[in-house]
Amino acid sequence: MKVQRLVIAVSAAALLVVAGCSSDRGSGDGDEGGGGGGGTGSSDTASSSFGSLTDVCQEGSATGAPTQGVTDTEIKVGVFSDVGFTKQPEFVDAAKVFTSWCNELGGINGRTLVATTRDAKLMETRQQMIAACREDFALVGGGSALDGLGVKERLTCGLPSFPAQVVQPTVTGSDLQVSASPSQTAGYDPYYQFRTWLMKDAYPDSANAIGIINGDSPLTKSIGAQAIESTEAAGGTFVYNDLYPAMGVSDWTPYAQAIKSKGVKGLIFEGDFKQLAKLESVLTSIDYKLDWIDTNNNAYGDQFIELASDSVGYQNNYLDMGGVAPLNSDEPAVTELKALYKKYAPDAQITLPAIRAMSAWLLFAKAAASCGDDLTRTCVYNAAKAETAWTGGGLTAPQNLAQTTPPSPCFNVQQAKPEGWEAADFGPDNGLYRCDIPAYKYTQDFGAPMTLADVGMTMADIK
Repeated sequence: MKVQRLVIAVSAAALLVVAGCSSDRGSGDGDEGGGGGGGTGSSDTASSSFGSLTDVCQEGSATGAPTQGVTDTEIKVGVFSDVGFTKQPEFVDAAKVFTSWCNELGGINGRTLVATTRDAKLMETRQQMIAACREDFALVGGGSALDGLGVKERLTCGLPSFPAQVVQPTVTGSDLQVSASPSQTAGYDPYYQFRTWLMKDAYPDSANAIGIINGDSPLTKSIGAQAIESTEAAGGTFVYNDLYPAMGVSDWTPYAQAIKSKGVKGLIFEGDFKQLAKLESVLTSIDYKLDWIDTNNNAYGDQFIELASDSVGYQNNYLDMGGVAPLNSDEPAVTELKALYKKYAPDAQITLPAIRAMSAWLLFAKAAASCGDDLTRTCVYNAAKAETAWTGGGLTAPQNLAQTTPPSPCFNVQQAKPEGWEAADFGPDNGLYRCDIPAYKYTQDFGAPMTLADVGMTMADIK
């Protein structure tokens, strides 16, 4: 999938692309990502530990300005978001929470974290990346729907990235990037294990009657093609495959009737969960209940439960958390995350991308602290890549950041109930996760990540 195709279609499909693929949800505008925090003095009440991680942030006397964005007193980082388009600041909020907490503890070896929101507003990814290239030491804890529009500039200026999420193939697995909790891995399907469980364990009668409904934009159609390949590889047979207009549907009745007439038992929905809630309302009103609906994990949160209130108790809605600990778990790191949000951003919603963002911040902080005075881009990147069992202190299943392929096979499933999301009976075999189904590698070419070599550079050029 080429970036140019996305640009051509984006004026018609902008809302769908952001809501269905970017997962940048919440509210607010946000120009700054929360660099000030509580200053660099230590606190009697704050702890420098987070879950299983110790001494995440600390006082110190680091000196020198070894590279752009690093001084004796500060570390400047950028946080990508589409907040100006979506009005949903989950990455801005995560940056505020982490930097406020970290700076209250003394920063990174005494250097204060200063986070600036790089608001791509959907279509301004390249412009914001150019700005980041002029000022930032690294990018941390963010993401944007059309992230492929800026990857060439990022690599050309040697800017390391620790994203909360990636979207486009040129970015997924690209050089000088470390994903603490990968939302995708280049060449592999992130939902194969989940859909295998749905069709083989949870609802075996559904395998011969799978349907998919997808937004009519190049980005989501490519995601749909990936879902079809991996679902068929898992033993599924499609009896229904349809598109809906990118800007939404006023009447979902024809789609619901088609799903019913085809006898669909398992439905994969790609796109905006607000539209899915409308579709489910019609399906329920015509008394058609599917065995399962894969809502995609953009639906994780209270908003979908509220929007689908007339059908969520009737239809079986599931999503894969992608190896991220759910908010309803008793994992100590999740409890600590909620406490930090309550203190530093009490009105913010903790979303799935926000949890990924926190893991990215924790990874960056640990790697940066290990570099001491010599905080260079090469040092922080190499330190992060050396993590072989990263969990963000307990926020995620273990990730081998030194060897990212094949990706972790661990998955965990949440089911929507009228009371909220709760753990499904998916047979976990490793704490919160199930890890016994190998990852699936695509046979089709869905695009390749960009490398330093593509822009005429090597790691020796990174300072």
